[in-house]
Amino acid sequence: MLEQALLADDHGSLARQLDELAVAYSSGDVSRAAILALAADEWRQAGQPARALECFQRAVDDGGESGIDPRAGIADTLFELDRPGEAREIIETLRVEGTATPATAHNIAETLVAYGDLQGGLEWATQAVLTCAEDDPEHVALLRTRYRIRLDLGLPEDELDSLIS
Repeated sequence: MLEQALLADDHGSLARQLDELAVAYSSGDVSRAAILALAADEWRQAGQPARALECFQRAVDDGGESGIDPRAGIADTLFELDRPGEAREIIETLRVEGTATPATAHNIAETLVAYGDLQGGLEWATQAVLTCAEDDPEHVALLRTRYRIRLDLGLPEDELDSLIS
């Protein structure tokens, strides 16, 4: 299903199929929340951010494991819908909670950078690098994102930048 829709570049069809799967899904190797987050990503790719927002919210409500906290997807989608105040409230909630995984923090850093907040993106990337285990696959990706942001800000290389191999 996934492969066919991706080859056809039919994100809307894939989003619908994932959405339907999430409704019918009872249990398995993946959580319903993860399926809903995938559906939300596909709705965004299909140019339907309002439907994506609804799927991300259903993933939050489901409460299952989804890799990246669906609230990060909600924040990104709210920025896309030109609702930056609401997006920043969600990001602040995640910051205050202090429970964001490295993957979630990376997603938030990239979102902030995409919407012009380089300093905010740097803060999220730096905090994530500092709390991420070196053997975590996300560690190198975070270091690279952080380095790219620092370059965009015109900052000199620092100790963390030197860890990029």
